[in-house]
Amino acid sequence: MLPLKLPAAGERLSVLCLGAHSDDIEIGAGATLLQWISTGAKLNIRWCVLSGIGDREAEARGSANSFLQGAETANVEVMSFRDGFFPAQGEQIKDWFETLKDRFNPDLILTHRRDDSHQDHREVCRYTWNTFRDHLILEYEIPKWDGDLGQPNLYVPLEAGVLARKIELLMKHFGTQRSKHWFDDETFRGLARLRGMECRAAERYAEAFVARKLVVA
Repeated sequence: MLPLKLPAAGERLSVLCLGAHSDDIEIGAGATLLQWISTGAKLNIRWCVLSGIGDREAEARGSANSFLQGAETANVEVMSFRDGFFPAQGEQIKDWFETLKDRFNPDLILTHRRDDSHQDHREVCRYTWNTFRDHLILEYEIPKWDGDLGQPNLYVPLEAGVLARKIELLMKHFGTQRSKHWFDDETFRGLARLRGMECRAAERYAEAFVARKLVVA
């Protein structure tokens, strides 16, 4: 299979990372970002969390700082939209997306899956596509009790050490989540192993995305 090199070592890439909640970006795409940084890509990142209040805001900022070490530039923004009620805050969220579009024009956007069962996740994806019409958008996946994992079509094979670092940072920074029965090493490693199996990853692990629209020049 012919691989798509995105991005190549030394290449600049501006990336908009969108997450409804404080740990979403890290769970869905954290290892991908860590690997791109470690391989020498020059990433300019805007990291946006839409719902982070109190301890969750502190977790979001601390985690983002760890995941983004080595990036060329990094800007972290944490909003205070009400967790679990994004559909009822649609006008305010759309207004925020419009201001974001005026402030940052990325090469790549990482966001939630369109058919994610969590209503907040779906709203973030909906406004991503509604606001950014001419961008490469990759939708990441979040494991949870809904059992809604889909059939991704784009894979990022991971070095085993990069996956280990992702899991280490998740466990370190998200103390409010460690009591949840799904938030553990086995969940994150198990999903990465399945995705690695699907794409025949050399070191057995991968993160996977849905790419709904691609242009090949």
